[in-house]
Amino acid sequence: MNYLDFYQLNEQPFSISVDNRFFYNSDQHAEALLRLKYAAEHRKGLAVLVGDVGTGKTTLARRMLDELDENQFESALLVVIHTSIPSEWLLRKIAIQLGVEAPADQKATLLTQLYNRLVEINDTGKKTVVLVDEAQMLHNKESMEEFRGLLNIELEGKKLITFIFFGLPSLDETLALDKPLQQRMAVRYQLRSFAEQKATEAYIQCRLEVAGAKKQLFENGSFTAIHHYSGGIPRLINAICDNALLEGFLLKKERIDEQLIKEIALDLKLLNPD
Repeated sequence: MNYLDFYQLNEQPFSISVDNRFFYNSDQHAEALLRLKYAAEHRKGLAVLVGDVGTGKTTLARRMLDELDENQFESALLVVIHTSIPSEWLLRKIAIQLGVEAPADQKATLLTQLYNRLVEINDTGKKTVVLVDEAQMLHNKESMEEFRGLLNIELEGKKLITFIFFGLPSLDETLALDKPLQQRMAVRYQLRSFAEQKATEAYIQCRLEVAGAKKQLFENGSFTAIHHYSGGIPRLINAICDNALLEGFLLKKERIDEQLIKEIALDLKLLNPD
């Protein structure tokens, strides 16, 4: 037996893996999606979403990608995994994700291929949107200049591509490397941790419901403790709750109480020992 069996759950409710089924549409997440979709639908060129570590930027990026109607948008998600990506690689990756066949090695030819592909997409009546996650890692002027160059591509007064950047607050510094690009930012939104306990509680209950919970697993006082020790940051909420369910199973506790949450917070170094 494991804690899924003990608590009668179909799957782990607090996995750190991104899964859109567990998306919690808080007021701020709903507003963020609304603003970013507005930028995409109206070809605004550049929209930016920033947030501290663990606030749900990647989850929101995946959610937006899923919600962009394939009949209206040609969309792609680019995840930046390190800081040493050259601008040529960036252009090539964008071209591949947008369906450019046999991208050229020579930059000038590649740009021509990319332009032709953008025109082709536009001719089908679709709008091109590229989401860039962890965009703060592209901290070099050359990459920012490449994005600006692509945003300059227009046809009949319409931008042929829109970029949605997701990143840490330091993304503002990255954009500032190229002032003309920064000035093209049409939409900016900042995700924050849950400010109120009730939002943390609703987030937890949402994930438990998706995982198949049939009864209340957390006592009311535990929500206050979880919100306090996590600071309302979704990633930390997940870590606390996952560990609490495991520990609760080992202790054969039917419901998670405040004291157990405090012990978990201590184990996770979220609480200084007395």
